[in-house]
Amino acid sequence: MRVVIAEDSVLLREGLTRLLTDRGMRVVAGVGDGEALVKAVHELADGPDGLPDVVVADVRMPPTHTDEGLRAAVRLRREYPDLGVLVLSQYVEEQYATELIAGSGRGVGYLLKDRVAEVREFVDAVTRVAGGGTALDPEVVAQLLGRSRRHDVLASLTPREREVLGLMAEGRTNSAIAAALVVSHGAVEKHVSNIFLKLGLAQSDTDHRRVLAVLTYLNS
Repeated sequence: MRVVIAEDSVLLREGLTRLLTDRGMRVVAGVGDGEALVKAVHELADGPDGLPDVVVADVRMPPTHTDEGLRAAVRLRREYPDLGVLVLSQYVEEQYATELIAGSGRGVGYLLKDRVAEVREFVDAVTRVAGGGTALDPEVVAQLLGRSRRHDVLASLTPREREVLGLMAEGRTNSAIAAALVVSHGAVEKHVSNIFLKLGLAQSDTDHRRVLAVLTYLNS
């Protein structure tokens, strides 16, 4: 797995590089601002090895330390739909977060830094996003849903199906959802199938349908 890291703190950037390298990933670029991130991905995409698998970017980077990293991530997701994009932040920037998640690409993640308390949790998120899945912090989901104005797309879902879809948005597997809701694995599978049906997601790769279902949920 080829990873690009964008983080202006040299110590944190080196720490993330070591962390991912120790787990068999290859960090092909490490940069300190949004402009450098875009440039690095462009150069890699045009190089012999092609587009990297995933970008891990801090939201706040120079020169203003506001949302440069997130804006760069939104741009890259628009330009390269097959590029996994995972952003890390101290807060939820709703405007760009919505654009990032609702973009045309597949793998996407938005995690709050204080939630990523365990190495395994972070590595799992990077792997999931690189594979085309989602990794969304529960607080991100809650805030974006709080801004939602149109609920017609999800009107046919039962409260339990909405609950299951919310957990899917966090990137949880069916087994993890079953444990969280204290129900059987079969019950979760039935809810997921009903969600796909009600959202009009035709039979296809199950993982891809999960991503589409999540994007429908967050963009409704």
